[in-house]
Amino acid sequence: MSDAGPLARLEEVGLSHDGGKTFILRHVSLNLHKGEFVALLGPSGVGKSTLLRVLMGLSKPSEGTVVGPTQDGAGTSHGASEGRRRAQALVFQDARLMPWRSVLRNVAFGQEGLGLTRQAKRERALAALRLVGLEDAADRWPRRLSGGQRQRVGVARALTVDPDLLLMDEPFGALDPITRSSLQDELLRIWQQTHKTVLFVTHDIEEALKLATRIVVLSGSPAGITGELELGAGEKEPDSPAFRMYAARLRAMIAGEPDPGGAPYWQSAEI
Repeated sequence: MSDAGPLARLEEVGLSHDGGKTFILRHVSLNLHKGEFVALLGPSGVGKSTLLRVLMGLSKPSEGTVVGPTQDGAGTSHGASEGRRRAQALVFQDARLMPWRSVLRNVAFGQEGLGLTRQAKRERALAALRLVGLEDAADRWPRRLSGGQRQRVGVARALTVDPDLLLMDEPFGALDPITRSSLQDELLRIWQQTHKTVLFVTHDIEEALKLATRIVVLSGSPAGITGELELGAGEKEPDSPAFRMYAARLRAMIAGEPDPGGAPYWQSAEI
């Protein structure tokens, strides 16, 4: 973690769509630091995607403070000027490609409004496609791509704006297990190469353990953060005792049950 302070943060954030009678999120506080790979883990429908929308500035919180990154890497409130890059980018659950645009033009579309020349957009888009291993597919139409390739294009489109914070909303959830595992490996390679800060939403405990340096659990109703785990590189082998223990601890966090290791962290984790 950087000593310069968090790249982005949520402070006591709550979200209600009925004037405070019913809350979807409540008392959510979270710091994201430069270079982290954070998995936001929780059951389906708990509000993980909603939390991403709040962090992106797409949904206004009913209470609390949201401070996002800016182009210079410092946190600020939403509404900063754009310049030649965007401070954060979102990869959706499905790639949301435009079928009438080639792969290259789909990737380049993410740069609209950045004031770049046509040639600069093309060069950036090609560089992003090279990073995800799809440079040779630049002139293809989306209908000719596999599901995994379409998701790679979605990742490339997000990377082409050079964000400090990459938000990913269950991007591999609809893929078959073999493709999903392959793309998880690719994402780790890209993260290690680019040093982006990643917030990755998932409901899959094994996926969170494989990818993240830190796992934050969102659960309950209204949803709040019920705990976190820091992970080291040597603790990610699926057959290791540490991996199995972490999986058990995460299941307990999600369910609000006692920690199998005996530590009452789920009510007092400092994030």
